[in-house]
Amino acid sequence: MKNFSTFKVLVMTIGLFSGLFSAQNITGKSATVSVSGTSPMHDWTMTSNTANFSGTVSGNSITNVKFAMAAKNLKSTKGKIMDNKAYNALKADKNPNISFTAATLNVGKSTLSGKLSIAGVTKTVSLPVSVIRNGKSYHISATEDMKMSDFGIETPGFLGVHTGDAITVHVTITAN
Repeated sequence: MKNFSTFKVLVMTIGLFSGLFSAQNITGKSATVSVSGTSPMHDWTMTSNTANFSGTVSGNSITNVKFAMAAKNLKSTKGKIMDNKAYNALKADKNPNISFTAATLNVGKSTLSGKLSIAGVTKTVSLPVSVIRNGKSYHISATEDMKMSDFGIETPGFLGVHTGDAITVHVTITAN
């Protein structure tokens, strides 16, 4: 009987500690992505409220970070002509998703390094990011200035007028 009681205590202890130290998988519950730029005619912004995010929480970090968004989810306030020009520039028919992966994302303010794929080109990028933990929920925010030409994207144009090469990308994600 004494051995059986010791066994039960051991099993309960292992169960307790494995529950305390097990990793928690999280997924995005909401996401907003905006891409802003300029042209000689007007500034422009394209926005998406649909994206996928996943990761595994372990202590004060999120590991195995994965983000993906359909390029054609980006919509402008300037109408379908601009949207279609952007989709052509993004090569969205051949490369339908914009994605980002990273090994580790720390809670707090930090610089996140990972692989960003746009228009069929993948590059290692580093960007400033803020992760705020609120219970089991995580609010992730990042803003980065980049150039379309860094990803082989020709600036969209209409009647010989082209957008500027520089863009600002802002991403906010709430995950739990």
